[in-house]
Amino acid sequence: MSTTLFDKLGWRYATKKMDPSKKVPQEKVDQIVEAVRMAPTSSGTQPFRLFVITNPEVRAKIREVAWDQAQITDGSHLLVFAAWDDYSEERIDDVLHQMEDERGKNDMLTGYYDNLKAAYLPRDAATNHAHAAHQAYIGLGFALAAAAELEVDSTPMEGFDPDAVDEILGLKEKGLHAVTLLPLGYRDESGDWLAGMKKVRKPREDFVTEIA
Repeated sequence: MSTTLFDKLGWRYATKKMDPSKKVPQEKVDQIVEAVRMAPTSSGTQPFRLFVITNPEVRAKIREVAWDQAQITDGSHLLVFAAWDDYSEERIDDVLHQMEDERGKNDMLTGYYDNLKAAYLPRDAATNHAHAAHQAYIGLGFALAAAAELEVDSTPMEGFDPDAVDEILGLKEKGLHAVTLLPLGYRDESGDWLAGMKKVRKPREDFVTEIA
């Protein structure tokens, strides 16, 4: 980890008040989105989709079903991470076909994804959705780190009604289910009770167990 990234991770916090007059430049949003796209996922499936929302009316509707958290509308962009509702043969085959198109066909690759289908497809949809949601959270982590590196404020959110967000964005019809939100913007320190407070984390000796 670079010293610069380490310092920026110390700088970031879950911003409670964003300045609605400040907009995140598109090039920074694009870099954050690219970090999410490049995040690792199990077997390279990328079993979630990212929605980048700037539409004020849509964000206002989402705020209504997200405990009235003002960052959703005061920030300039809202990222919605929506995981696959289930794994299917078609979805896994699409991953395989892209691999074949870009890397070339080989028996090892085909066998790998055949084994993946044999493991995933018999499972119930809830189990598969939970697995896909875990991959979305990896993407969220990359978004948080990228935003910090770019000095863009962000606030990860689970406090919302996922079914309501699904309805607002038409996710069910796409085979998706909302799992987490991430507003992007710039902090308004004058109105943010958390701004300037010391970052609190468990000490290393209480958090890390080393097994040699």
